[in-house]
Amino acid sequence: MKIEKRWIISFIMISVVCTIGAFWPTVTENNYVLSEFGTTDHIVPADVAWMLTSSCLVLIMTPGLSFFYGGMVGKKNVISTMLQSFICLGVVTLLWVVVAFSLAFGEPVGFGSGDHFYSFFGNPTTFAFMDYVGVLPHKQLANTIPFMLFALFQMKFAIICPAIITGSFAERVRFISYLVFISLFTIFIYAPLCHAVWYPTGVLGSYFGVKDFAGGTVVHMSSGFAALAGVIVLGKRKNSQHIPTNIPFVLLGTGMLWFGWFGFNAGSALAANGTAAMAFATTTTSSAAAMLTWIFFDRMNGRKVSALGACIGAVVGLVAITPAAGFVSVPESMFFGFITALVSNTAVNCKYSKKFDDTLDVFACHGVGGIMGMILTAIFAHGEDASLLHGGWNVFGHHMMALVLVSIFTFFGAYFLFKVTNFIIPLRVSEESEHIGLDLSQHDESLDPKAQPITEPHYG
Repeated sequence: MKIEKRWIISFIMISVVCTIGAFWPTVTENNYVLSEFGTTDHIVPADVAWMLTSSCLVLIMTPGLSFFYGGMVGKKNVISTMLQSFICLGVVTLLWVVVAFSLAFGEPVGFGSGDHFYSFFGNPTTFAFMDYVGVLPHKQLANTIPFMLFALFQMKFAIICPAIITGSFAERVRFISYLVFISLFTIFIYAPLCHAVWYPTGVLGSYFGVKDFAGGTVVHMSSGFAALAGVIVLGKRKNSQHIPTNIPFVLLGTGMLWFGWFGFNAGSALAANGTAAMAFATTTTSSAAAMLTWIFFDRMNGRKVSALGACIGAVVGLVAITPAAGFVSVPESMFFGFITALVSNTAVNCKYSKKFDDTLDVFACHGVGGIMGMILTAIFAHGEDASLLHGGWNVFGHHMMALVLVSIFTFFGAYFLFKVTNFIIPLRVSEESEHIGLDLSQHDESLDPKAQPITEPHYG
């Protein structure tokens, strides 16, 4: 079989990166960090144990998403869809180590001075190949756990964000092109947005006062709007009508996502404390309320109560509470799940006036769900002048402005990156490959044991 040049280049790139790693003079003690905490005395063992657990929980979400998406697509595209999510564990992990962690949490690059300095992204050389990231805590970012643990926890967020996008263009995207896109997305959209929201001097968090406890903007809005951009660039499938292949896969994936989300939200407290416990509780109740609201609303509109609807509703509730998990009460979290389920359900069934082919409704669930969660956070978040209901009129206004900026940045940024990717390698597979199914045409694998592998010609 003729090996395409694009795969040779990919192999050379991974070879170079890993070889550089073998000879990289890694420094684990950072003078900047040492000036804050020179010993491990400030480390709290309970916090370390909880954050190790949370990191594992968030990792589980990515294979959970694979099952969730894989069960909803047609029979000819299950393996390819699951792999598109799962492969992020490899691609984003290495990107995070090499450069993306530096872009997200490195020495800030921005404007202003003193208390009025606001940054857009981190210096990409600050923590290249995890330089200066060791067992000592970081006073600003993680003052009771090793800095390395903080980096690994944040890595899991970076992994699942592009994985979420895959559901929007399932059944028609070329695998190698997808790898190029998620690499560009992680570097140019996710990492800078992460810095802008979560770094102490980040422009969205520091100047606009954005409250995002666990990723309403950073993960869900960014993936949702990137998904919408991808749908527009790739266009509709040739056959957009299909029956979900495996509902039990969807149920299993939902369970894994719900389980992992406790690490996603409660872990964002970065400590084993009361805030983590509250985030754990609000995560549960928001998802439960959204799940029931979804199926009851379906029935009110003449649709059958379905396992698929219950699963989608549960995930929407998890998305909704993500930005507010540590900022609101348990009763308020039920309202988060309830109102977001109504809005997302309506968006799914309107299907954006049928103009776009968002295969698995990523924008309606994550984009709309993330927006609703952020708006509700700006209304309900507890604390003095923290939200609209607590005297924070200015905070609410800044929040709305920030949401508009995030929407514009992520949508148009992703649209541009899709176009760049398409220029490098065509994003969409051939019509024949789409008809055959991506499992066989892209990977020579199939759920059907009788299916014959495709060796010649290779369909792109």
